[in-house]
Amino acid sequence: MNDTPEPLEGTPLIAPSSTDHPLYEAVTEACRTVYDPEIPVNIYDLGLIYTIDINPENEVKIAMSLTAPGCPVAGEMPGWVADAVEPLDGVKQVDVALVWDPPWGMDMMSDEARLELGFM
Repeated sequence: MNDTPEPLEGTPLIAPSSTDHPLYEAVTEACRTVYDPEIPVNIYDLGLIYTIDINPENEVKIAMSLTAPGCPVAGEMPGWVADAVEPLDGVKQVDVALVWDPPWGMDMMSDEARLELGFM
């Protein structure tokens, strides 16, 4: 028998971001400076940044994925994101976690990314 509780119906697969935090916009802009070397679109618009969680102490937790688990830069990309966000004024600490659930899909891309890559 599986002891892992099933998610409650209606529970989002991706945790919500701290969009009302004063640092949220700066953190998203910093994430937009990071690119997958094989795709000419930033990782934020690709939909690889799942959650940006910022607590009252300005500690930032980012959950991100990659286009595929075998991505050649899988080990480096979280560090690139942390390096982009950490220098921001007010950020106390950054923790970037790679997650594979839910798996990334092309439907997670912004319209700008789809346009840039010729999918629209």
